Amino acid sequence: MIELHYWPTPNGHKITLLLEETGLPYAIKPVNIGKGEQFEPAFLRIAPNNRMPAIVDTAPADGGEPISVFESGAILQYLAEKTGRFLPKDPRGRATVMEWLFWQVGGLGPMLGQNHHFNRYAPDKIPYAIDRYVRETHRLYGVLDKRLEGRDFIAGSDYSIADMAAYPWIVPHESQGMRLEDFANLQRWFEHIHARDATRRAYAIADTIEGKTDLRTDEEARRHLFGR
Repeated sequence: MIELHYWPTPNGHKITLLLEETGLPYAIKPVNIGKGEQFEPAFLRIAPNNRMPAIVDTAPADGGEPISVFESGAILQYLAEKTGRFLPKDPRGRATVMEWLFWQVGGLGPMLGQNHHFNRYAPDKIPYAIDRYVRETHRLYGVLDKRLEGRDFIAGSDYSIADMAAYPWIVPHESQGMRLEDFANLQRWFEHIHARDATRRAYAIADTIEGKTDLRTDEEARRHLFGR
Protein backbone atom coordinates (compact mmCIF):
# COMPACT_ATOMS: atom_id res chain seq x y z
CA MET A 1 0.00 0.00 0.00
CA ILE A 2 1.18 3.49 -0.87
CA GLU A 3 0.22 6.23 1.57
CA LEU A 4 0.10 9.44 -0.45
CA HIS A 5 0.39 12.65 1.53
CA TYR A 6 -1.35 14.95 -0.90
CA TRP A 7 -2.99 18.24 -1.68
CA PRO A 8 -4.51 19.05 -5.10
CA THR A 9 -1.68 21.10 -6.56
CA PRO A 10 0.32 20.42 -9.74
CA ASN A 11 2.92 18.49 -7.76
CA GLY A 12 0.24 16.48 -6.03
CA HIS A 13 -1.46 15.67 -9.33
CA LYS A 14 1.77 14.22 -10.71
CA ILE A 15 1.62 11.37 -8.24
CA THR A 16 -2.06 10.56 -8.62
CA LEU A 17 -1.55 10.45 -12.39
CA LEU A 18 1.06 7.72 -11.99
CA LEU A 19 -0.80 5.82 -9.30
CA GLU A 20 -3.96 5.74 -11.38
CA GLU A 21 -2.01 4.56 -14.44
CA THR A 22 -0.28 1.74 -12.56
CA GLY A 23 -3.20 0.55 -10.46
CA LEU A 24 -1.06 0.41 -7.34
CA PRO A 25 -3.26 0.39 -4.23
CA TYR A 26 -2.97 3.69 -2.41
CA ALA A 27 -4.62 5.77 0.27
CA ILE A 28 -4.84 9.55 0.23
CA LYS A 29 -3.62 11.32 3.37
CA PRO A 30 -4.65 14.96 2.88
CA VAL A 31 -2.12 17.60 3.90
CA ASN A 32 -4.04 20.88 4.05
CA ILE A 33 -1.31 23.33 3.14
CA GLY A 34 -3.69 26.24 3.73
CA LYS A 35 -4.02 25.19 7.37
CA GLY A 36 -0.29 24.68 7.89
CA GLU A 37 -0.43 20.89 8.16
CA GLN A 38 2.82 20.64 6.18
CA PHE A 39 4.60 21.95 9.28
CA GLU A 40 3.31 19.29 11.66
CA PRO A 41 6.04 17.07 13.16
CA ALA A 42 4.52 13.83 11.83
CA PHE A 43 4.64 15.15 8.28
CA LEU A 44 8.11 16.64 8.67
CA ARG A 45 9.44 13.23 9.59
CA ILE A 46 8.76 12.06 6.03
CA ALA A 47 9.04 15.42 4.23
CA PRO A 48 11.67 17.55 5.99
CA ASN A 49 11.34 20.35 3.41
CA ASN A 50 7.71 20.90 4.55
CA ARG A 51 6.39 20.42 1.04
CA MET A 52 3.98 17.85 -0.24
CA PRO A 53 3.61 15.39 -1.87
CA ALA A 54 5.32 12.61 0.02
CA ILE A 55 4.68 8.90 0.12
CA VAL A 56 5.16 6.00 2.47
CA ASP A 57 5.47 2.59 0.82
CA THR A 58 4.27 0.15 3.45
CA ALA A 59 5.24 -2.86 1.33
CA PRO A 60 8.61 -2.09 -0.28
CA ALA A 61 10.23 -4.51 -2.70
CA ASP A 62 12.89 -5.58 -0.20
CA GLY A 63 10.25 -6.70 2.30
CA GLY A 64 11.70 -4.48 5.02
CA GLU A 65 10.42 -1.51 6.95
CA PRO A 66 8.24 1.07 5.18
CA ILE A 67 10.08 3.48 2.92
CA SER A 68 9.19 7.17 2.83
CA VAL A 69 10.02 9.37 -0.16
CA PHE A 70 9.62 13.12 -0.54
CA GLU A 71 10.03 15.39 -3.61
CA SER A 72 7.68 14.73 -6.50
CA GLY A 73 10.37 13.79 -9.03
CA ALA A 74 11.93 11.28 -6.65
CA ILE A 75 8.48 9.83 -5.95
CA LEU A 76 7.75 9.39 -9.66
CA GLN A 77 11.08 7.65 -10.17
CA TYR A 78 10.57 5.41 -7.12
CA LEU A 79 7.09 4.32 -8.16
CA ALA A 80 8.10 3.79 -11.78
CA GLU A 81 10.95 1.54 -10.65
CA LYS A 82 8.68 -0.27 -8.20
CA THR A 83 6.15 -1.10 -10.90
CA GLY A 84 8.52 -1.42 -13.84
CA ARG A 85 6.39 0.97 -15.86
CA PHE A 86 6.69 4.42 -17.45
CA LEU A 87 10.50 4.51 -17.12
CA PRO A 88 12.47 2.67 -19.80
CA LYS A 89 14.95 0.04 -18.73
CA ASP A 90 17.35 0.62 -21.62
CA PRO A 91 19.99 3.24 -20.74
CA ARG A 92 19.25 5.58 -23.65
CA GLY A 93 15.51 5.67 -23.09
CA ARG A 94 15.95 6.02 -19.34
CA ALA A 95 18.40 8.89 -19.76
CA THR A 96 15.94 10.77 -21.97
CA VAL A 97 13.07 10.40 -19.51
CA MET A 98 15.27 11.47 -16.61
CA GLU A 99 16.54 14.51 -18.53
CA TRP A 100 13.02 15.77 -19.04
CA LEU A 101 11.91 14.86 -15.54
CA PHE A 102 14.74 16.97 -14.15
CA TRP A 103 13.90 19.73 -16.64
CA GLN A 104 10.42 19.85 -15.18
CA VAL A 105 11.39 19.80 -11.50
CA GLY A 106 14.27 22.23 -12.01
CA GLY A 107 12.72 24.66 -14.47
CA LEU A 108 9.13 24.27 -15.61
CA GLY A 109 7.64 23.87 -12.13
CA PRO A 110 9.59 26.60 -10.32
CA MET A 111 9.21 29.19 -13.09
CA LEU A 112 5.50 28.55 -13.60
CA GLY A 113 5.06 28.57 -9.84
CA GLN A 114 6.50 32.08 -9.73
CA ASN A 115 4.17 33.04 -12.59
CA HIS A 116 1.22 31.84 -10.48
CA HIS A 117 2.47 33.71 -7.42
CA PHE A 118 3.08 37.11 -8.97
CA ASN A 119 0.08 36.95 -11.31
CA ARG A 120 -2.48 35.67 -8.81
CA TYR A 121 -1.37 35.75 -5.19
CA ALA A 122 1.18 38.51 -4.56
CA PRO A 123 -0.41 41.31 -2.52
CA ASP A 124 1.23 43.90 -4.77
CA LYS A 125 1.23 43.65 -8.56
CA ILE A 126 4.85 44.07 -9.61
CA PRO A 127 4.96 44.58 -13.40
CA TYR A 128 8.61 43.59 -13.72
CA ALA A 129 8.07 40.28 -11.88
CA ILE A 130 4.88 39.47 -13.79
CA ASP A 131 6.52 40.21 -17.14
CA ARG A 132 9.66 38.27 -16.25
CA TYR A 133 7.82 35.07 -15.31
CA VAL A 134 5.23 35.25 -18.07
CA ARG A 135 8.05 35.58 -20.58
CA GLU A 136 9.91 32.66 -19.05
CA THR A 137 6.72 30.59 -19.08
CA HIS A 138 6.34 31.35 -22.79
CA ARG A 139 9.95 30.32 -23.41
CA LEU A 140 9.50 27.02 -21.56
CA TYR A 141 6.28 26.28 -23.39
CA GLY A 142 8.27 26.83 -26.57
CA VAL A 143 10.97 24.40 -25.48
CA LEU A 144 8.35 21.73 -24.80
CA ASP A 145 6.49 22.48 -28.02
CA LYS A 146 9.68 22.04 -30.04
CA ARG A 147 10.51 18.83 -28.21
CA LEU A 148 7.09 17.39 -29.05
CA GLU A 149 7.40 18.03 -32.77
CA GLY A 150 7.09 14.62 -34.44
CA ARG A 151 6.69 12.86 -31.07
CA ASP A 152 3.62 11.56 -29.29
CA PHE A 153 5.18 12.08 -25.88
CA ILE A 154 8.13 13.92 -24.40
CA ALA A 155 10.51 10.95 -24.49
CA GLY A 156 9.26 9.56 -27.79
CA SER A 157 6.42 7.18 -28.61
CA ASP A 158 5.74 5.98 -25.06
CA TYR A 159 3.99 7.77 -22.21
CA SER A 160 6.37 8.23 -19.27
CA ILE A 161 6.87 9.90 -15.93
CA ALA A 162 8.31 12.88 -17.82
CA ASP A 163 4.87 13.53 -19.29
CA MET A 164 3.18 13.03 -15.93
CA ALA A 165 5.54 15.55 -14.35
CA ALA A 166 4.93 18.24 -16.96
CA TYR A 167 1.22 17.90 -17.68
CA PRO A 168 -0.18 19.27 -14.37
CA TRP A 169 1.83 22.44 -14.81
CA ILE A 170 0.24 23.06 -18.21
CA VAL A 171 -3.31 22.54 -16.94
CA PRO A 172 -3.57 26.12 -15.56
CA HIS A 173 -2.22 27.64 -18.80
CA GLU A 174 -4.88 30.35 -18.96
CA SER A 175 -3.96 31.74 -15.55
CA GLN A 176 -0.32 31.72 -16.67
CA GLY A 177 -1.19 34.03 -19.58
CA MET A 178 -0.64 31.28 -22.18
CA ARG A 179 -2.74 30.17 -25.15
CA LEU A 180 -2.30 26.52 -26.09
CA GLU A 181 -3.31 27.26 -29.66
CA ASP A 182 -0.03 29.15 -29.99
CA PHE A 183 1.82 25.86 -29.40
CA ALA A 184 0.38 23.27 -31.78
CA ASN A 185 2.54 20.32 -30.71
CA LEU A 186 2.05 21.06 -27.03
CA GLN A 187 -1.70 21.41 -27.50
CA ARG A 188 -1.91 18.04 -29.27
CA TRP A 189 0.08 16.38 -26.47
CA PHE A 190 -1.99 18.08 -23.78
CA GLU A 191 -5.29 16.97 -25.27
CA HIS A 192 -4.02 13.41 -25.67
CA ILE A 193 -3.11 13.17 -21.97
CA HIS A 194 -6.27 14.97 -20.90
CA ALA A 195 -8.36 12.27 -22.61
CA ARG A 196 -6.72 9.36 -20.76
CA ASP A 197 -9.00 7.54 -18.33
CA ALA A 198 -6.33 7.59 -15.63
CA THR A 199 -5.97 11.37 -16.00
CA ARG A 200 -9.69 11.85 -15.51
CA ARG A 201 -9.64 9.65 -12.41
CA ALA A 202 -6.62 11.44 -10.98
CA TYR A 203 -8.20 14.86 -11.34
CA ALA A 204 -11.53 13.65 -9.99
CA ILE A 205 -9.75 12.92 -6.71
CA ALA A 206 -9.21 16.66 -6.23
CA ASP A 207 -12.97 17.16 -6.11
CA THR A 208 -13.21 14.85 -3.09
CA ILE A 209 -10.73 16.80 -0.97
CA GLU A 210 -12.38 19.01 1.62
CA GLY A 211 -10.99 22.23 3.04
CA LYS A 212 -9.63 23.85 -0.14
CA THR A 213 -9.40 27.63 0.09
CA ASP A 214 -8.89 30.57 -2.24
CA LEU A 215 -5.36 31.81 -1.68
CA ARG A 216 -6.28 35.19 -3.06
CA THR A 217 -8.59 35.90 -0.12
CA ASP A 218 -7.78 33.46 2.70
CA GLU A 219 -5.33 35.27 4.94
CA GLU A 220 -4.57 32.24 7.11
CA ALA A 221 -3.66 30.17 4.06
CA ARG A 222 -1.53 33.00 2.67
CA ARG A 223 0.35 33.21 5.96
CA HIS A 224 1.09 29.50 5.98
CA LEU A 225 2.17 29.37 2.34
CA PHE A 226 3.92 32.70 1.88
CA GLY A 227 4.86 33.87 5.33
CA ARG A 228 6.73 30.92 6.85
